[in-house]
Amino acid sequence: MTSGTQALATSIRANTLRMVNRARTSHVGGGLSMADLLAVLYGEILRVFPGTPLHPERDRVILSKGHACAAFYSALAIKGFFPMEELEQFGRDAARLMSHTSHKVPGVEVSTGSLGHGLGIGCGKALAAKRQNGRWRVYVILSDGELDEGSNWEAILFAPQHRLDNLVAIVDFNKIQSFGVVSEVLELQPLAEKFRAFRWSVREVDGHDHGALKQALGATPWEPGKPSCLIAHTIKGKGVGFMENQLLWHYRPPDAEQLGNALAQLGCDR
Repeated sequence: MTSGTQALATSIRANTLRMVNRARTSHVGGGLSMADLLAVLYGEILRVFPGTPLHPERDRVILSKGHACAAFYSALAIKGFFPMEELEQFGRDAARLMSHTSHKVPGVEVSTGSLGHGLGIGCGKALAAKRQNGRWRVYVILSDGELDEGSNWEAILFAPQHRLDNLVAIVDFNKIQSFGVVSEVLELQPLAEKFRAFRWSVREVDGHDHGALKQALGATPWEPGKPSCLIAHTIKGKGVGFMENQLLWHYRPPDAEQLGNALAQLGCDR
């Protein structure tokens, strides 16, 4: 039986494929890898107010891997932040839905795309919540490849120093970055141990297992006074057989035939 979040993840994947095909843009693989993360967050975890996107009590979500924004926009549209029809404008000249995440879009906290910036901004927002006695939380979705950026490690040092247990970093660990396999470009392992050494509370899950994601994300903070890092082991291109674990789909949009094949694998119409 398909759960609500699983159906949501399928819709996010289908929309992402259509958007990237229509706009002839890229980064479909990284969008598909985090579709389950987005589905669980927006389907079960987050406190958000689509009719009032800037509600002061909203949880803040920062997509640091802003190049994968097609999936993020899809989740926001399905949730009701803006009309679904606007997804058809993705990547077009003068459209709000730019091909890197734009703060002009309802539900988007900050424009991203220059990798390594999102977690530092998230730290600032989490610290602001602490100082204002706010109950809202901050979630930052990171790519594995962007952890090559030193600015992330400054933020990783900063968060526990200020006891930001309202901050959750989610690493979409799909093992492939722009120039190749992560372990060959710049090895991150042992990643969990590195975060723990920096005084974070860490859990590792299958990033496509909705039950595991709900259990982990629904229980933060895992340790009082510590920021939480969820390392989600994912598959680049998840859900479309010919895209899975293929570097090519970091760059290439599906053509019409490939789109039809991909949607058929998801059980979706064109």
